[in-house]
Amino acid sequence: MSTNHPIYILGGSQTDFQRNWSREGLGLFDMFKTVLGDALKSSGLSPDQIEVGHVGNFVADLFTGQGLINGFFGQAYPELASIPTSRHEAACASGSIAILSAMRDIEAGHYGLACVVGLEYMRNVDGKTGADHLGAATWRGVEATDCTYPWPYMFNQIIDEYDSRHGINCDHLSMISEINYTNARNNPNAQTRHWKFDKQSFTDSNQFNPVIEGRIRRQDCGQITDGAACIFLANEATAKIYAKQQNIRLEHIPQIKGWGHRSAPIALQTKLDMSKGQQFLFPHVNQLMKDTLTRAGFNDVSQLDGLETHDCFSITEYMAIDHIGLTAPGEAWKAIEGGRITLDGDFPINPSGGLIGLGHPVGATGVRMLLDCAKQVTGKSGDCQIKGAKNMATFNLGGSATTCNSFIVGC
Repeated sequence: MSTNHPIYILGGSQTDFQRNWSREGLGLFDMFKTVLGDALKSSGLSPDQIEVGHVGNFVADLFTGQGLINGFFGQAYPELASIPTSRHEAACASGSIAILSAMRDIEAGHYGLACVVGLEYMRNVDGKTGADHLGAATWRGVEATDCTYPWPYMFNQIIDEYDSRHGINCDHLSMISEINYTNARNNPNAQTRHWKFDKQSFTDSNQFNPVIEGRIRRQDCGQITDGAACIFLANEATAKIYAKQQNIRLEHIPQIKGWGHRSAPIALQTKLDMSKGQQFLFPHVNQLMKDTLTRAGFNDVSQLDGLETHDCFSITEYMAIDHIGLTAPGEAWKAIEGGRITLDGDFPINPSGGLIGLGHPVGATGVRMLLDCAKQVTGKSGDCQIKGAKNMATFNLGGSATTCNSFIVGC
């Protein structure tokens, strides 16, 4: 269960999630090359130091018609023309699966420095078409067959299930959204950083916060976003060389202390049926965090300083709060009402703004989360900084919690 081989994060970069690349006349390759170039520059690395490349991407084939995106490494830099590369798909967890794959390369001793790029290009189509493309992570032809927006429809079922097992007040979901939008105003890369809201935008006002599906309203939803994130992972020997070159101490370079990976059946109803009579809707998510904590040498999530979590909808973050053990099952509302998850609370969640505030370029999200955690534990998060953060966690899911991943990052 333990992580025996330290994996260091040498740096990285993300694009401005406010950008609409198609309106700029730029394509998927432009996004890839931009984030990789920015990451190399900010990290002080050169292309010829990269030994292996991994790409996380969900659905570029549908939005752009482009597959084999890992071929962009060699297209971007001739020094990378013959390195081994691969692309990984696990819906919204694609980036995290790419990270895990890069970690396995390093732990096996095959390579010393890996580059991971996560990206998605999604704002080049109308909303209904985009929603249909993203529905590829449902069980096609079985789930969400009689609705306009597949994922709001699916996650509304999670609200209903919470209500059935524990009761739920949707005002708490609105509070989650408002916190994440507030945090996003401090993030210079956030898609919504300049958005303005009416005082009724986080209420049940159909004018200012219309219903999308069931009890899912507009402000409950993560954003359709163009964007990319890039990180560099290294073994200890490579990190020591890098530390010397950059004139920094090895212990000041963030590392992945723990990781988790659990999966479940693709159908949401199957998952809910399997957990019937239990307090956790998704027991494998609770086990995932236990795995991650154990590998990192922690006993409880309260020993960490904060969380970057998946909030494709506000109910997803609500679920994460109790499933990771911050509260008892069904009592996430206590952490919300008690101010625990705000930036100045005792366990800030999504100081970046999350998927609701920062944005959700699907394949980039897991990579972006890890990068933001690395910034937090090195004090480089600017106005999003959690005071004194030393250990941060991520929780990233694909589909209706079908593929789930978590990392703990610290110095």
